[in-house]
Amino acid sequence: MKDAAELTPREVVAELDRYIIGQEKAKKAVAIALRNRVRRLRLPEELRDEVAPKNIIMIGPTGVGKTEIARRLAKLCGAPFLKVEATKYTEVGYVGRDVESMVRDLVSVGVSMVKAELSEEVREEAGRRAEEALLDLLLPSGRRRGEDTAEAEPVEAAAPAGPGDPDHTAAGSGIARSTRERLRDMLARGLLDERTVEVDVSRGGGPAIEIFSGMNMEELSMDLGNLAGMFGAGRRKKKKKVTVRQARELLLAEEMDKLVDMDQVSELARARVEQMGIIFIDEIDKIASRGEKMGPDVSREGVQRDILPIVEGSKVNTRHGMVDTRHVLFIAAGAFHMSKPSDLIPELQGRFPLRVELSALGRDDFVKILTLPKNALIVQYVELLKTEGVELVFEPEAIERLAELATEVNSRSENIGARRLHTIMELLLEEVSFSAPEIKGQTVRITRAYVDDRLAGVVKDQDVSRYIL
Repeated sequence: MKDAAELTPREVVAELDRYIIGQEKAKKAVAIALRNRVRRLRLPEELRDEVAPKNIIMIGPTGVGKTEIARRLAKLCGAPFLKVEATKYTEVGYVGRDVESMVRDLVSVGVSMVKAELSEEVREEAGRRAEEALLDLLLPSGRRRGEDTAEAEPVEAAAPAGPGDPDHTAAGSGIARSTRERLRDMLARGLLDERTVEVDVSRGGGPAIEIFSGMNMEELSMDLGNLAGMFGAGRRKKKKKVTVRQARELLLAEEMDKLVDMDQVSELARARVEQMGIIFIDEIDKIASRGEKMGPDVSREGVQRDILPIVEGSKVNTRHGMVDTRHVLFIAAGAFHMSKPSDLIPELQGRFPLRVELSALGRDDFVKILTLPKNALIVQYVELLKTEGVELVFEPEAIERLAELATEVNSRSENIGARRLHTIMELLLEEVSFSAPEIKGQTVRITRAYVDDRLAGVVKDQDVSRYIL
């Protein structure tokens, strides 16, 4: 697949089409927003800072693909991306997470991305160092001093030189080098992968704690391991017995950590978050107040007021330095069943100038969802039962009937969109899944009659609360 910076809006939509049915307006909106990120970076510097992102709010019933668009966008964009739930945050002064923590979490995502990229750049050098360290474990220096080392690979010993022989030291050194090269060759061929060695493993930092300062209840994460280092304790290590294959991975990770400059990582991550970061705020309708000024709505409106300066652009203090959110793209989504977008405070509405309405799903959409996406539900169930040796075959008429039933149940009860298909499919294949180990090697054909027989109760029963997820 192309690099994210090279993807055109049409290619982004085509990639989303592989997993999400319909919702062309929403796909186009996020595709254009992604492309505008790249376009802004190509502008002259004096103009670049003046171009603000056009934040998007997606409005539509549950189960139509809002969250799925966010998930696929995260894998596609190649930029720091964070999906958060608006309901997790509370107003300053209430117990809970403050809204600035979403920016700190986004920076942590950026740091992980940059560190992974820089680690790949030093992987070759780290691999050489890890190999040498592994050879030191397999052939300790004590062996060259004549000590017995059971872990080292036995080699044919040459006739030892006498203590008075002037070539005694040179001969011993030559034997050690020869043994080391033999071990290196055996490592490369994987002959020692199952051997057990003892390695020193750095213990992770202490548990993270949250400190609430008296001024603004700012959430600070302090690493107790680093705190111990300030007092001279350093990073403690413990010995651990592992196979050579595991030891190679542990030593490689440790060497890459040594070669990667964390100051550079923090600097690059901050810049990437500020210029390309994306925050997806899901369930934003749950913090929309409905006119009441008592009870939980007071806190909901407070969360909106706290989110507002971050969306407008402000500097947030993180453990990696100050981060400016002026050019972070925000995408919000909500079903707005119990409220409407106008229930958000006017200032926050103004910061989401692009509104995209997602349409409810119908029968034809359900047929496509069951069959077309790369991760289609029918494909998932066929592959799951194939692991038990059971072959599932769905006839086209059966798939159409499943779509009809999902549409009918959604219309009679709460409309939960495509999630209804999960309920229908589980009930349809309940007996086959239960008895799959006993019918190994058989083929089960799912026909329209089979669907009607298994789901007759759902069709007749007006109270389908048992089947609502």
